[in-house]
Amino acid sequence: MVYAQAMRERVRDDLVRLVHRGMPVEHYWRAVSDALNAAVPSEGSCLMTMDPATMLPTAEFVENGLPADSISRLVEIELCEPDYTKWVDMARAGTAAASLSDATAGDLDLSRRQREVRRPGGYSDELRVVLSSSTGTWGALTMFRETDSPYFSLSEVRLLSSLTGLISDGLRRTLLLDDACADRPDAGMLVLDPQDGVDLANREAEQWVDELGIGERAGTRLPLVIRSVAGRARAIADRGERVADVGLARARVRTRTGRWVIVRASLLGEGPLAPVAVLLEAARPAEMAPLLADMYGLTQRERRVTELVAQGLPTRQIANQLHMATYTVQDHLKSIFAKSGTGSRGDLVARLFFDQRATSLTAPSATPDDDARSLANPRNDHGVMGA
Repeated sequence: MVYAQAMRERVRDDLVRLVHRGMPVEHYWRAVSDALNAAVPSEGSCLMTMDPATMLPTAEFVENGLPADSISRLVEIELCEPDYTKWVDMARAGTAAASLSDATAGDLDLSRRQREVRRPGGYSDELRVVLSSSTGTWGALTMFRETDSPYFSLSEVRLLSSLTGLISDGLRRTLLLDDACADRPDAGMLVLDPQDGVDLANREAEQWVDELGIGERAGTRLPLVIRSVAGRARAIADRGERVADVGLARARVRTRTGRWVIVRASLLGEGPLAPVAVLLEAARPAEMAPLLADMYGLTQRERRVTELVAQGLPTRQIANQLHMATYTVQDHLKSIFAKSGTGSRGDLVARLFFDQRATSLTAPSATPDDDARSLANPRNDHGVMGA
């Protein structure tokens, strides 16, 4: 038990460092696969990137997978036919990770893709991981085992489920870095030397820096949030620093014009002389919702009810999903309406997920993954949350 816990902590620390290294998607996937394989062995894996608007695959990176002539049938089943642990179904249900063996109670051939494609190809169990964040579903990871290997255990599924937010953040960073290099209109990128000098900056990054401002301190060249996040990325990459001690290289900050921006940093390479890429993009409504939930003082149960309301579920379905009585859901909704100053479900969803006029947010944020350690950090003169 002690060994297993130590292994899980090591895998998580390794993944955090990978997330904060700027690398192409394929390199990131291979490094993640190697890190995961130490705790969850498999005979092969596949990473798919997805369009978050449609959840359609946009690219795939495969190791020891099925031959190309089998893929068309898999895609056909995935998009058009009923089956177990389909990506869309998992995402809609909020299921981060699932094994085929658990979903079929050990009878893998109940799955259409298993009996028609995977078993003839020599494969047995598979573990699927939905790579979602507050901004959408950006990809999916599949790990698979061959016929003579044991099924994935529930503890392995739980471990992967606990790591999905972290892996998703890394994938989002790699895609954003690619976007910034391709001059996407709203993605800013700075490349900093070890002394935080600017080696490279696109036009969008310069605009974000101007909007953030550098403050009044003499000799300051960059906004504090950028220097803070870059410093944290260097600390994470240094194996002498524990991830739990330094936190994550990500912060939300309000600009002088009232807009919110997400600042992320990743080390480009290894060693003390490696440059740091700092990525800046406008915060999306879904990324602001946890801040507003904090401001309104919603409990964890109230947050979950609100998420299901935002998905359009009626009271009875919310009650079924949360295993509570319908009158309990109604009591939660009354409390949520009172705390948020709203009078209907539509008002609530608009206030939390679409209202960007969050000018009075002064409490620290508490998102499930990378802002969890920011609870004790007050906002500094630049409005930095958790820098």
